[in-house]
Amino acid sequence: MNPFLSQDPSQKARRLARALISDMVVYHPAKRREGIRDGTLKQLFEEEIKKSWEEFSEQVGRDVAESSSHFRDALNEILADGKQIF
Repeated sequence: MNPFLSQDPSQKARRLARALISDMVVYHPAKRREGIRDGTLKQLFEEEIKKSWEEFSEQVGRDVAESSSHFRDALNEILADGKQIF
């Protein structure tokens, strides 16, 4: 089955988390490079992460958001370039 057509809430949450974090990378590439270089990703992206978490929680529901690691996984895989920072 095509994962994009999946009705599974966990799959939807994972896709949304990855999309929200990918947008941060696309819109702030220099800021991301600086944060990775200087070890300041958490501080530099604090506002963007907060806004994205709120959007994520609102769309998937607080229970799903808080009971899954999708958002944190996306932060580490996409924003932190595979490093376990979040």
